[in-house]
Amino acid sequence: MDIFLQNALAFPTLIFSFLLSLMMVYWLFAALGAVEIDVLDIEGDSALEGDGLQAEGLAGLLLKLGLGGVPITIVLTLLAMFSWVISYLIESLLLSYLPLGWLRYPLGLVVAVGVLFVAVPPAAAFCKPLRKLFLKFEAPASRSFLGQTAVVRSSRVTLNHGEATFEDGGAGLILKVRADESMGFKRGDHVVLLEYLEAENAYRVLSVEEFQGI
Repeated sequence: MDIFLQNALAFPTLIFSFLLSLMMVYWLFAALGAVEIDVLDIEGDSALEGDGLQAEGLAGLLLKLGLGGVPITIVLTLLAMFSWVISYLIESLLLSYLPLGWLRYPLGLVVAVGVLFVAVPPAAAFCKPLRKLFLKFEAPASRSFLGQTAVVRSSRVTLNHGEATFEDGGAGLILKVRADESMGFKRGDHVVLLEYLEAENAYRVLSVEEFQGI
């Protein structure tokens, strides 16, 4: 265990140990419904063209690297995980045996950048089968859910945050929901999908009682 910690906390593996720990904390909060899975998503105009996707800016770069089509948080997690594994192996099999001294830091930076590039192909390979799970609903299809009941899964629902589970007859869906925080929605509450907010890919919701009184 001492050798493991020594290698995991050595530079540059320390960089990826920190990033991987950060992503694990994020996924813990996501599992509790405190944050949304795509909270860091990059918006970009994208379209299917042939067998691939095209988009502008950073979103376009991710697509070219094969990392598009899934939430950026998943991309970061995969990159951090594979980078950590590769960096750890380099540290344990090579760097730990070299008398680097102060040269460890400039060399470590070079290794960190190289490791990140090497981590892209395996991360892209994992992203590919996940894309179908994260295809966003187009507005017409989303409107078919209006008037249906969902169950809040996040700790609260506000005008900027909130998630609910919707039983679609299959594995179920996790939808973004929005409501004024004064309505006091919390985990486990039943809400009605009242309006589809296309710009946010979310639904404005209200309580079952209020919906029945409309």
